[in-house]
Amino acid sequence: MKVAMLSSITWRTPPRKYGPWEQVASILAEGLIARGIDVTLFATADSITKGKLDSVCPHPYAEHSELDPKVWECLHIANVMEKANQFDIVHNHFDFLPLTYSGLIQTPILSTIHGFSSPRIIPVYKKYDDSTHYISISKANRHPDLHYLRTIYHGIDPDDFIFSDKKENYLLYFGRIHPDKGAHIAIEIARQAGYTLKMAGLIQDQNYFDELIRPNLDNERIIYLGNADPMLRNELLSNAKALLHPISFDEPFGLSIIESMMCGTPVIAFNRGSMAEIIVEGHTGFLVNNISEAVKAIEKLDQIDSRNCRDYATSKFGVDRMIDEYIDVYTQILDNR
Repeated sequence: MKVAMLSSITWRTPPRKYGPWEQVASILAEGLIARGIDVTLFATADSITKGKLDSVCPHPYAEHSELDPKVWECLHIANVMEKANQFDIVHNHFDFLPLTYSGLIQTPILSTIHGFSSPRIIPVYKKYDDSTHYISISKANRHPDLHYLRTIYHGIDPDDFIFSDKKENYLLYFGRIHPDKGAHIAIEIARQAGYTLKMAGLIQDQNYFDELIRPNLDNERIIYLGNADPMLRNELLSNAKALLHPISFDEPFGLSIIESMMCGTPVIAFNRGSMAEIIVEGHTGFLVNNISEAVKAIEKLDQIDSRNCRDYATSKFGVDRMIDEYIDVYTQILDNR
């Protein structure tokens, strides 16, 4: 089986720091390669893989402002489509645009839909619903007008995450600094609960950071540590008393949640989107609806065993399970051609 893995070029694959789509594409590609499957990763030229790398874009455009995103996205997608006949399947992690090529090639396209950035992109997915194949990353993120082969939860490698059952006395916010993710709400939760809050993540909305986050930073009780690399990520997640995830949108999945649980750290999340599919109430964390409920949940954190978080994350969100499911889907698509 020959697979063309089409990753995003916003960030490197795997990302140096932030880059969830690129992270999933990398984990999947490397897992398939380890199983003996012939994978070509279509990503930026500085990307890293044990398989074959094919690229036209020299660097991630989010890190190099001289690159026009629209131009390089067009060249990047065209590159894999012009070579599609060399592969048994094209696995798309690049949103809706590659679907517009699907009628021009014979190779089947499987799209992992990482989320819908806007309802305005749905017409593209609807047009190609009958001729391509869709995977949802949670049941909560399924659109009622589309048909899916399966829901496949993201998987991560337990060996990449440090487990600890000895927690320090701080709470953690780990994610994009954006109103959707609720960084300012995490600050208020920590204050009312009387805990230090450490924060890490990509600043995606500078005005939001300047107006609602920066004025609260004191490097003592509220600390921002920048956009974390994997080493800092593991240090923060494994030592935190809990991860705060007070989202204000219906999140499709949430890699930071399974990363936190893999490190043995429970999660307190606002109960929206896929959160109820990922967190087991009272076992790996708490689902809450507002700040006061989050503060009360912090008081119950000692009821949760760190080992339960790790074991649950390993069994439900381990990389081997994800690889098994995708291989099964590839086989299903090819058998039904």
